[in-house]
Amino acid sequence: MSSPTARFLALSIVCAAGCRSQHLDAERPRPPVAPTVPEVRPIATTPVLPAPVENHLVLDEVEFAALPGWEQDEVGKALPAFVRSCRKLRRLGDGERVGRTDTGGVAGDWRRACARADRIAATDHAAARAFFESEFVPFLASNNGDPVGRFTGYYEARLRGSRRRHGWYRIPLHRRPPDLVTVELSKFLDDARGRRLAGRVVGRKLEPYDTRADIVGGSLAGKKLELIWLDDAVDAFFVQVQGSGHVRLDTGEGIRIGYAATNGHRYTAIGRVLIAEGHLSRETVSMQSIRAYLEAHPERADQVMNQNASYVFFEIIEGDGPLGSQGVVLTDGRSIAIDRNFIPQSAPVWLDTVAPIAGVDGEQPLRRLVIAQDTGGAILGPVRADVYWGGDEAAADVAGRMKSTGRYFVLLPLATAARLRTRT
Repeated sequence: MSSPTARFLALSIVCAAGCRSQHLDAERPRPPVAPTVPEVRPIATTPVLPAPVENHLVLDEVEFAALPGWEQDEVGKALPAFVRSCRKLRRLGDGERVGRTDTGGVAGDWRRACARADRIAATDHAAARAFFESEFVPFLASNNGDPVGRFTGYYEARLRGSRRRHGWYRIPLHRRPPDLVTVELSKFLDDARGRRLAGRVVGRKLEPYDTRADIVGGSLAGKKLELIWLDDAVDAFFVQVQGSGHVRLDTGEGIRIGYAATNGHRYTAIGRVLIAEGHLSRETVSMQSIRAYLEAHPERADQVMNQNASYVFFEIIEGDGPLGSQGVVLTDGRSIAIDRNFIPQSAPVWLDTVAPIAGVDGEQPLRRLVIAQDTGGAILGPVRADVYWGGDEAAADVAGRMKSTGRYFVLLPLATAARLRTRT
């Protein structure tokens, strides 16, 4: 331990150095101190985006001469499709509305045209052209004044399957589950035109139904809902996109399957998913390129396909087919799917767009008369159509590559057109 004398000497040395320094510092003039300014941070703001414009069908009356290619089309080829739709219209009372909106008028407006159509030969294109010109008025369709829309194609898929699970046949397609409930919201809400909900009742509430990932993962297993077993998961995915298929069974028998219901989840185009991930581009995306990616990356196939939560249930179709949502047999190249919230089924529609050439690169004009007879989960908007091409390899090739822009003209009966004129 140090002595008091030693501690005194040490303190004297410290003070000689430190205390003097403090005294000198006090004598020096100090520079002015700038006032402290609080840091001002920018306030984070959320950009104000314009409200989305609601889809709105606008119809502008035109003359038949304004339809590009009208004189060149073999119009009679659309007559059999129109006659099939007329059979559905005959079941409606004269005052019943055709379609979900007032655009299609009432069934009585269509009576004379449907009666006359039965008497015209489909091979007499001049007579068919004169018939449509005398019974209908063409209207250019637009979305809030913009007539340009999107046009795609679909086909009847060709599949290999079995009625029982064995060997390669391990991918099920399901029939509609008995606990699937579909609700037409328009019956409950005035502004819910054409909107539906699907789900299952749990307790006293309607809950969302199983997603694609749930069902592929086996959520419906053991419930005896398997309609058919396929040998390829990618084929099973694409037949749900197309909505119909022809199955060659392992017994040699051929059967046709068609859309029965959906699980109610929103449709997501997995082509957009692959574009967002950088695997495809907007220029290269097609059914063929999507399939090629899935087949080249089997370890990711389920993950990618399950990005589309929508799942389609099927039923066996007896007789001719495939059937559109109107319940009529579709006609190759002359039937289209539309959005029923805007365009009435049964309506003749003049297409003005382009389509791929089967088997080769390139496109050609697609200007022809078609009939609105089907719908689809991805077919949304006032100017949107999906062209049915048939069930052979050429149809699959064209449908898979078709991603066109263009216009269409809706043909409405004289009485309906006259009623529309009074509203403008």
